[in-house]
Order: sequence, then structure tokens, then C-alpha cells
Amino acid sequence: MEKKSFTFDEIKLKLVNYCVYQDRCHAEVEQKMKEFLLIEEAKEEIMLYLLKENYLNEERFTRSYIRGKFYIKHWGRNKIRLNLKQKQISEKLINSCFDEIDETDYEATLRKIYEDYYSKQKGLKEFQKKAKTIKYVLSRGFEYDEILHFIDT
Repeated sequence: MEKKSFTFDEIKLKLVNYCVYQDRCHAEVEQKMKEFLLIEEAKEEIMLYLLKENYLNEERFTRSYIRGKFYIKHWGRNKIRLNLKQKQISEKLINSCFDEIDETDYEATLRKIYEDYYSKQKGLKEFQKKAKTIKYVLSRGFEYDEILHFIDT
């Protein structure tokens, strides 16, 4: 199928709308730009425009990503960190934005995920239930120390 061609301004508007719809990171915008046949200078110009007009803001993206993945999807810090790194967000920025997660909420979420999963394990010995539950909570991105700390309290 033939690709529809757009003018520079149409492409710029499409990318503005892409950023307005939901916070994006640089990598996502660059990926989206690949849909359009743009020369390097045009890509740079659009990127600068999106940054200057604050449509594209890496810190805002990172903060909203952390909030969403924790408060809606109930992911732990490790899983959030890994996914942000895949989006080429710097370690420094990730660390500075983790204050979006309230420590009390984090512990309560960990506790709830642990207890819900644990209570569903039937017909296993105590240590098997515990091991299986720890493995599950780890897969949700929670830190091993945090899990052990919770179990021991």
C-alpha cells in the first residue's frame, strides 16, 4: 500500500497531537517519526519545537509513567526502572522521580499483592507457598529486601 505523504506542518501537528494525547518520551517520539519520511534536519526541528513548547518533557513523562505503573498497574520499582531504561530514560532522572511513589503506599501495595497471591496457593507446604509467592511478587518488580522485610515484620 502506498504511504500517504504529509506536509511538514501536517507531520508536526500529528506529533504535537501524539504528545498531547499522552506524555511521551524522546524514544517514543523518534519511533513515531519513523512513520514519516523525514530528513534529519526536519526531525531535529520538530523535536526542538516539541521541547520548546513543552509538548515533550522527559521529566514529566517519567513522573507520570511511574505514577501510572505503580498506582494503576501495581508494578514494583524494579519493573518500572527496567521499562523506563528500555525507553532510554537516564538512571539519574529515574531515581529523582521515584518520589512520586509514597513509601506507605508502596509497602501497602506489596503487602496486598503478597497476601492476595499467598491466600490463593492451595495444597502446598508452607515453605512452598512462601517461595512461590515471593517469586510472584519479585516478577511484579518488587525488591527482594522489601519482600523479606515485609515477611519478617
